[in-house]
Formats: sequence, structure tokens, C-alpha cells
Amino acid sequence: MKVVAFNGSPRKNGNTNRALEIVLEELRNEGIETELVQLGSEKIEDCNACFVCVKSKDNRCVIDSDHINEHIERMMEADGIIIGSPVYFGNVSGQVKAFIDRVGYVSRANGGLFKRKVGAAVAVNRRTGSLATFADINFFFLIGECIVVGSNYWNVVTAGKPGDIENDKEGIGILQTLGKNMAWVMKKLAD
Repeated sequence: MKVVAFNGSPRKNGNTNRALEIVLEELRNEGIETELVQLGSEKIEDCNACFVCVKSKDNRCVIDSDHINEHIERMMEADGIIIGSPVYFGNVSGQVKAFIDRVGYVSRANGGLFKRKVGAAVAVNRRTGSLATFADINFFFLIGECIVVGSNYWNVVTAGKPGDIENDKEGIGILQTLGKNMAWVMKKLAD
């Protein structure tokens, strides 16, 4: 079993990266292979609604100037997908929005490429906006017929400056529980 996580923050080693690592540590403890992709520093073009993916049905986006098609392949090969985003003006980062639009469109155009994969959203806010971010990522998973995993609270943490995540002890516990829950669900589905 494998989980691929996408860090939607431009800060490669920032709080969103650390939040995802906390979840991935729990998955690795359960014997699940993990991969963390630094999405936030990529230049991801917006979906232009060209409908080529609808016509071609080849599991690819016609815009091939970025790594979207590689990410689609990663997601297709994985059993679980995590998308993490910092909160920017009350919602997901621009990179996460473009990513969700593009891979989501290709998935739906090709019969639901991520159907029944286990999905989880992680949001990191400085002060507020995490629930809208959390919800928007989950909308992607839900419309894609993914199995959405939660924790003992919403999968959000509060952290402003680099390293502040370590001060959110409750948030760290929520992320650890998320990793354990995700592993449990994946193992149940594999039975």
C-alpha cells in the first residue's frame, strides 16, 4: 500500500510540510509506503476548460508544461492521497486550486481515476480560514468518489511562523490520529 501526499505550500520545509510529515510518520509506522511531493513551489497552470481530456480519454491533461501528468500517475498508482494547503486569504493556495481543478477534471473525464481511493485534507492556518480550505480539498475528494478519512477533530493546525506547528499540541495529535485512521481504513479496504 502507498500514500502520496502533496504539499501545496511554496515553503518546502514550512508548517504544511511538517503537518504532512506527521501524518506520513503514522502511516509509515503502520507499514505503508509514503511519498511527499512538493507541489507548492511548482508553476501549475490553471485549467483552461479546453475539454481535450474529455475527448482523448487518455488519463492526461493536454497542458504538458508542468508536472500535472506525473502527479496524476502518482495518484493513480497510490492507494491513498493527502492534499495539504496553507490558508491564503481564507482558502487553499493558488497552486492547490490549480492542481485540484486540473487533476479533478482529468479524473472525471476518464471515468473517475481516483474512485475509492482513500483521501484526506490537511489545512494549516495562521489564525482563521482553515475550515474553508479543509472543505475545498474535501470537495475534490468527495466529487471524485474517494473515501474521505477524518480524525478526532478537523484536520487543521494553527501555525504562523516557521516551526510554530510544534506549539499546536492538539493539532499534532489530530494529525497523528488522522494517520492512524487512514492506515486503518486502507487496511480494511485491502482485506
